[in-house]
Amino acid sequence: MATVTELKAVLKDTLEKRGVLGHLKARIRAEVFNALDDEREPRPSLSHENLLINELIREYLEFNKYKYTASVLIADDHPEEEHGTKTHD
Repeated sequence: MATVTELKAVLKDTLEKRGVLGHLKARIRAEVFNALDDEREPRPSLSHENLLINELIREYLEFNKYKYTASVLIADDHPEEEHGTKTHD
């Protein structure tokens, strides 16, 4: 019978091979930041220039295969995407 440590190692390897582990880590980080975010203090609306800058940063991250970092930026920058109302192609 396998030990708990061995099972953890196999599970971690499997999730890494499937490309899921990095996504899960990024998602957890985003959720931690969302939980810490003070919702009583509304964010100022972003100017057109700031939206453009954020989009350029997102494109840079995705171009360089920083897809997990990009997913945190998208989750933080566009909370409505969490509900499926907006997507990036």
